[in-house]
Amino acid sequence: MHHSHIRHAVPRAVYLVEGLRTPFLKFRNRPGPARPSELGTQVMRSLLLRQPFSPDKIDEVILGCMIPGPDEANIARVVALRAGCSVDTIACTVQRNCASALQAIASSADRIALGYSDLIITGGTEAMSHAPLLWSTEFVTWFSAFQQCKDWKKKLTLLASLRPHLFKPVIALLKGLADPLVNLSMGQTAEELAYRFGISRFEMDAMSVRSHQRATQAQADILATELMTYYGYNGQIYAGDDGVRADSTVEKLGQLKPVFDKFGNITAANSSQVSDGACAMLLASEDAVSRYGLKPLARILDLNWGALPPEIMGLGPVHAIVPMLKRQNLSMSDIDAFEINEAFAAQVIACQRAVVDPTYLKGAFGSSESLGEIPDDRLNIDGGAISIGHPVGASGARLVLRLCHILRRTGGKLGVASLCIGGGQGGAILIENLT
Repeated sequence: MHHSHIRHAVPRAVYLVEGLRTPFLKFRNRPGPARPSELGTQVMRSLLLRQPFSPDKIDEVILGCMIPGPDEANIARVVALRAGCSVDTIACTVQRNCASALQAIASSADRIALGYSDLIITGGTEAMSHAPLLWSTEFVTWFSAFQQCKDWKKKLTLLASLRPHLFKPVIALLKGLADPLVNLSMGQTAEELAYRFGISRFEMDAMSVRSHQRATQAQADILATELMTYYGYNGQIYAGDDGVRADSTVEKLGQLKPVFDKFGNITAANSSQVSDGACAMLLASEDAVSRYGLKPLARILDLNWGALPPEIMGLGPVHAIVPMLKRQNLSMSDIDAFEINEAFAAQVIACQRAVVDPTYLKGAFGSSESLGEIPDDRLNIDGGAISIGHPVGASGARLVLRLCHILRRTGGKLGVASLCIGGGQGGAILIENLT
């Protein structure tokens, strides 16, 4: 029996209409000017104000965030309502470590492709400087006993048992940037890659300087296309990324001490910056594009996730990009621009080496055939996380948004954005320029 009124979930085209982000503000050893929900609310409100439709037309909001504050449970819903969406707008928060915002884009794309939604605001927000300090389990156990104790004599005994070490806080940020399975910090996994692929300190520092130089050169375009001014409660105005240094040189960086291994080469300057920031993007179906006369930047062609041993998590982009391009019958030379998140300079260089290393490719994919190289002149053309910063929950969206604008500016057709993911994963997206 044929039911003609039943809708078939036929995958539909998904368009990246436009996006905005806040400046990325570097962590300076104290909480920054805004919490994740405040960053997210301002950027989403600004994006909504630019649209030809009213905010109640947004079907859903999907945001990435790693460390929402204690009063920001399901932060996507909090942000959606504060930014002016309707109470009918559904919202959820997603988390895939460094690729949380790419996961948000992927989840949104699925919802549109399957016909559930026509307009979604997606992206991510993170204020790493507001990551909490936690009490140790030992202190929490003591505190619970003290609270439950009714007898003052017992209370005095408990008070006498307090020792200074119980008050030592647990730094949530450091816990979050460590892998519990292999007991390595993310920086140590980058040292592992530098060792395996023979990457020198000079090469890492040179890539870092290039990131600062490219970000400096691209500042006008970034300001014109993707940055909104952030207004702090204290009356301060944040107009641009504050970690970019035009005066960075290999000589200066060469003087810094290694952070993760005293005999290693990974320093604060050849790693991504710990930052606060948010990025929001509008995704639309073909129906919505024609209904509201939208002018999309790009179309999403494919998305892919890969997994690998946690101790070499920095090679995640290789495991996400290679199978995706094979599936599309594309080689590296078909891609006009690559964005690979600069978690660490060593990790990006390792990805460039692994994609042309027959031994690595054979072990990872069962075939030693390479799809070609990822050349410097098509990779992170406008700088990356080393100079701009890496608010973990937001970076995936920043990469996709910048990639759209790089393709617009250079007239390229296809672009790939990818991130390595702590825990041993990688994510990648393939987009087509429509401008």
